[in-house]
Order: sequence, then C-alpha cells, then structure tokens
Amino acid sequence: MKAVVFTLGCKVNDCESASLAHALRERGWEVSEELEPADLYILNTCAVTAEAEKKSRQAIARIRAAAPRARIAVCGCAAERAPQAFAEKEGVFLVTGARRKGDLLALLDEAAAGIRLDEAAAGIRLDEADAAYDELPAPQSSKTRAFVKIQDGCNNFCSYCIIPYLRGRTRSRSLESAAAEILSSPAEEVVITGIDVSSYRDGERDLADLLLAVREAPARIRLGSLEANVITPRLLEAAARVREFAPHFHLSLQSGSDAVLKKMNRHYTGEEFLARVALVRNFFPDAAVTTDIIAGFPGETEADFAATCALAERAGFSHIHAFPYSRRTGTVAARMQDVPPAVKKERLHRLLALAERLRCAYEEGYVGRALTVVPEEQKGEYTVGYSENYIRLYVPGVLEKKARVRAAAPFRDGLLAERP
Repeated sequence: MKAVVFTLGCKVNDCESASLAHALRERGWEVSEELEPADLYILNTCAVTAEAEKKSRQAIARIRAAAPRARIAVCGCAAERAPQAFAEKEGVFLVTGARRKGDLLALLDEAAAGIRLDEAAAGIRLDEADAAYDELPAPQSSKTRAFVKIQDGCNNFCSYCIIPYLRGRTRSRSLESAAAEILSSPAEEVVITGIDVSSYRDGERDLADLLLAVREAPARIRLGSLEANVITPRLLEAAARVREFAPHFHLSLQSGSDAVLKKMNRHYTGEEFLARVALVRNFFPDAAVTTDIIAGFPGETEADFAATCALAERAGFSHIHAFPYSRRTGTVAARMQDVPPAVKKERLHRLLALAERLRCAYEEGYVGRALTVVPEEQKGEYTVGYSENYIRLYVPGVLEKKARVRAAAPFRDGLLAERP
C-alpha cells in the first residue's frame, strides 16, 4: 500500500507531515511526498493567506489528476477554516483540522480496519481538547537538516493573522521530550520550530532552559522565527553556551511604522525592535538578522512605508521575507480600509529591491572568510546549503557532509564557496 503526504505552507506543517509520514512507514506503508499514483493521500493545508487557502483547495484537483482512485484525507489550517469546502470534494473521505493531528492516524487506522467514518467524523474539528500539546511521532530525520517542533498555537492575535483562530492558544511540548529529540537527531543541523517559539514554556522553564538542556548537542542548533520581545540577555547567554549555535535570528518586524504596528497589535515600537537587534549583535557581532515585512497593510501611508524601509536599513537585515497584505475574514484588520492593489504591488516591488540590496551588502562582507556549510541539495555541478549565519552557499562538486569552506564571490542568490 502506498501513501502520499502532500504539504503546503509553513515549516511547522512540514514538520508535522514528516511525523505523519514516519508513522505511516512504521505501519508498513510506502510513503512519498510527490504527486504520484497512490492508494492514500494526506493533504496538509495552509490558510495563512487567501492565496495559500486557494492553493490548498486546488491541490485536491491535482491529486485527482495524479491518482484518480486515491482516498484523500485533509488536515491543516485551511481544513480547520472551511472543512465543508474539502469534505464535498470527490475522493475526500476524511477532513480534520489544524489541531490534534495525531488523532488523524487513529482515524486512518479505523478506516483501514473497515470501521465506517460517519458524517460527523468526515467533518471532525477536534476543537475540544486543545489545551494540551499534541505529541506526534518523531519524524524520520535526514542526515542534513531536521526540524523539531516544540510548540503549537499562538496567543498574540495580531490583527491581520487568522492562525490563532485555527491553531488555538499556545501550548508547549515537555522540555524532556523536545530535548531528547534534538539530542538524538542524526541531522547535522536541527532547527527548533513552532507556531510561536517565543512563547515556549514548560512550567517555569522557557526557551533559554531548552537551549541549555541541548547545549552539548552534536548537531548545529538554529532557532526558528522569534518575536523580538523574547530577545533578552538570559536567552542570548544560553545561546552562547550551546556547543554549535547558528548565529541567525529571524525576528518578525512586519512594519517599521509605530502607527501601523499599533494597528497590527504588535506590542513594540520600531525603536524597541532596533534595541533587540542591537542586543543580538552585542552577543553575536556577526549574527544574521532576518525578518518578515508586510507591504500595504490597511491604512499604511507612504510615510509609514518609508519608515519601514528606513528601519530595515538601520537594522541591516540580511534577508527580508516580504509579502503583500492578504485580507483574512474574521480578523480585526479585515474590517479596516484596504490599500489599493496597485499601491500594494508597487510597495512590495520596492521592498523586494531593498531586501536584495541588503542581502548582497551583508553577504559581500563574508567574501574571503571561512564558513561552515551543511549540504542540502545538489544543483547541477554545485552542492548547495546554508552557512551558520544563513548565507546560501554554492560549493563546486559533491559535498556529502558538513564542511568548512571559504566564501569566494557573490553567486546567484548567495555566495560561491571553495573547499580549503
């Protein structure tokens, strides 16, 4: 029997899908992640933007084209948001949501045993018991990069974001369980991830305590996306004690305008954000600081956008994930006056140009310096991977494991690197 676990969206979805795939393999299934003929499909959906939700729905047609007779189970945020839109699709026999994905395996076992899944199960939401962290089976780790999920849900309720309504309130994995997976991973790099990693807490223990618990990990340790308010001397001191810590901090900015940040319900000012960036560089002078920025948030003026660009310059971001505002029905921002699409598009274009200039400026400072690359893929004649400070490196030839290289010159979307 063959199954396909097909994923859209964030790294948390990727991590959860990897757990489901590993569990299916242990049950004797052949598992793939590609659109190809199979007996069973698990579609893990995304709803962070309207476009992501649209692609999630369209994926059903793609699956039907690749495997017309496959049975399809749908989970994830888009399924949580609009279960009926998936349940009515031909081939779909089970729709769950974004929470308690571990229960999906039990439901699949029941279906395999011939137990009929009634109409209530076909649209199951699993909303009730979401106060506890849903402990999924450990994913099968690769030898290069592994993602370890430590937290789910979010309490921030940013005015533009639908995810807290779909994923539920923040809940954390036990420190012992998270640390055990990190310490036992065969991967050369482990990325600590979650919906809101900054809110991680197991009793009185927080993210700093988790870093201290894994400070002797054989893998390079990288933190996923963080909120600026989690950057404290205590966290940075803990990071500095990790045997091989990747000095890369992804701090979500979203806007550099204090007026827009207030409308977004972000709970900091631009100057407060810059103070956290400065604190990072006090501990890690060469750290890469990357970010997310929304172009064209409702009510954003040209002056607001200019403030965002000016702050990005001052922060010296090495990478900006820039994207246009996407209205999400049910959020506070959806009731605000939207920016005209043409203005939104033009600001995004300018933001992407700024992002490219800042990336090049940061990376050019590393030409001639030694970096450590973890190989991830082969692209033609080059091995491609990331350095500790998240520079994309192209190494000629085949590189099978982590290695020290010398950055030689700007190349494509990163740097060309040479072996010593």
